[in-house]
Amino acid sequence: MEDNKDIIIDSDSAVEDVYGEDGGTEDQLITPWTVSLASGYTLLRDPKFNKGLAFQERERDAHYLRGLLPPVVITQELQEKKLIHNIRQYQLPLQKYMAIMDLEARNERLFYKLLIDNVEELLPIVYTPTVGEACQKYGCIFKHPQGLYISLKEKGKIFEVLKNWPERTIQVIVVTDGERILGLGDLGCQGMGIPVGKLALYTALGGVSPSACLPITIDVGTNNEQLLKDEFYIGLRQKRATGQEYDELLEEFMSAVKKNYGEKVVIQFEDFANHNAFKLLSKYSTSHLVFNDDIQGTASVVLAGIIAALKLTGGSLAEQRFVFLGAGEAGTGIAELIALEMSKQTKAPLEETRKKIWLVDSKGLIVSSRRDSLQEYKKPWAHEHEPIGDLLSAVKSIKPTVLIGSSGVGKAFTKEVIEAMASFNERPLIMALSNPTLQSECTAEEAYTWSKGRAIFASGSPFDPVEYEGKKFVPGQSNNAYIFPGFGLGLVLSGAIRVHDEMLLAASKALAGQVTQENYEKGMIFPPFSIIRKISAHIAADVAAKAYELGLATHLPRPKNLVKYAESCMYNPVYRSYH
Repeated sequence: MEDNKDIIIDSDSAVEDVYGEDGGTEDQLITPWTVSLASGYTLLRDPKFNKGLAFQERERDAHYLRGLLPPVVITQELQEKKLIHNIRQYQLPLQKYMAIMDLEARNERLFYKLLIDNVEELLPIVYTPTVGEACQKYGCIFKHPQGLYISLKEKGKIFEVLKNWPERTIQVIVVTDGERILGLGDLGCQGMGIPVGKLALYTALGGVSPSACLPITIDVGTNNEQLLKDEFYIGLRQKRATGQEYDELLEEFMSAVKKNYGEKVVIQFEDFANHNAFKLLSKYSTSHLVFNDDIQGTASVVLAGIIAALKLTGGSLAEQRFVFLGAGEAGTGIAELIALEMSKQTKAPLEETRKKIWLVDSKGLIVSSRRDSLQEYKKPWAHEHEPIGDLLSAVKSIKPTVLIGSSGVGKAFTKEVIEAMASFNERPLIMALSNPTLQSECTAEEAYTWSKGRAIFASGSPFDPVEYEGKKFVPGQSNNAYIFPGFGLGLVLSGAIRVHDEMLLAASKALAGQVTQENYEKGMIFPPFSIIRKISAHIAADVAAKAYELGLATHLPRPKNLVKYAESCMYNPVYRSYH
């Protein structure tokens, strides 16, 4: 035995230590994997191809699966039935989130089948509001890495890091730096839950192939003291890098993405802090196919809700007056798209249509006397008016027809504010958009009760239907998931090279066009999520049509029927048969 270091004897049996794992010391290097060209065991552990008990008899023979599975063969439908039953047994949304994400790591097609077939039930789990809690606790619930983590440690090597990702053809990247996760603030590296969740929806709702999606978190540190002290925190333990160091890392990242994947890869910026979000969108919109969901996606879905609501309130868009609580990415993004659509409809200059829109930030109404102290992106909204310090006074003075909350401040729409809206509008439109639910400016019940059932209400996070004086009201969810999956699909199938505001307007109108008379009768200004793939196909078709019209599309010739083409391009999660 002296001469053979690869054999060790244990007291019960002789075991060949092929890799030197047992006989080795911590200083010796071992090979962490082996390649088996025909291993059923490996197939069962590959989420892309695993079918679990749904492998057919001939597949079990052909792929060395005999004995590795129990003898029963079941359908994908039965697997799905069992899983949704099991998920419903959990009491806490976070437990459901963890169970669903475990499924994604085991069986990709079954994960997407489950999500598509139960979208209304599971959307609040994989997306807002539960994804927010998942990000807060990401270090504790972390089991296996998803996506790419690019930190300051990778500076100068980002192109090589991208090469570590196993898929070569990427169509959509969702990237965050974790500084402003929903309304929860700086969650650093733990913001990865957002790109992972968004890309799950790109596939489930928009039909983009999961292998073409890449979630990325850029870790430049965090200013969240609680996380820096948390022993389970998974990111860099340092304060956020800013200025030149930050800019250089982002520049290297954007260049590496274009070099590796070409200029037709969609790069969706997600949950960056205001100062970086506007700067990055402005800087890269002329050189890359970039889209900021917080600024542009939110704007597009809210504009769709407003266009649809006009069927209930009457009047044109240009006749409305708007007050926003919140003047960050979402607020200014929505305001700009509304002003742009007004300008298109009335042929009035943008400077004029902006004057119909008033923004309130933490210091009060944004007015011209504050211009010198305002951030650049707020300046277009500084109109002539005496200073007003609070929302209620602003609402009473301006008398808006539409009140929009994007402040991240829960309960900011008080009883007095809603009653004021109802006093000068027959059907006030109230949109409480902040996420997650606790950050919502008011609840559906409050909006309907305080307006005596006259409000048209939509929120960012979901609320249950409300009974008021014998009538059932179904609140709308102004959820970006209506827009970005179809929008991204439209960019991909047209081979667009840039995003244009006209595409956002096209997406808004396509979404508003899917609201039926039956929806309106229930007070809904958004269609049900149960038909989201149909909605996404129509949005994709209209976005693609606009790309062709503007000369920004590269996939030629243009398909004759873009809706049918979009549907035919969508990922189908039904199991494939293996040779």
